[in-house]
Amino acid sequence: MPFVSIKMLEGRSKEQKKRLIKSVSKSVAESLNIDEKNVWVVVEDFPKDEWGLGGELASEIIKH
Repeated sequence: MPFVSIKMLEGRSKEQKKRLIKSVSKSVAESLNIDEKNVWVVVEDFPKDEWGLGGELASEIIKH
């Protein structure tokens, strides 16, 4: 069974995450010619203070 891990900054709604999981599952299943029910997807949200970009905290760069 394929396992897909998605790490991203917090701020997406439950509905957005549901659409993302559905889309990724469908794409992986089609690519591998397997049943979508066999694709695992994990979404991890992280606070902007826990990620950095270009030597800066993401919270100081990304304001939305």
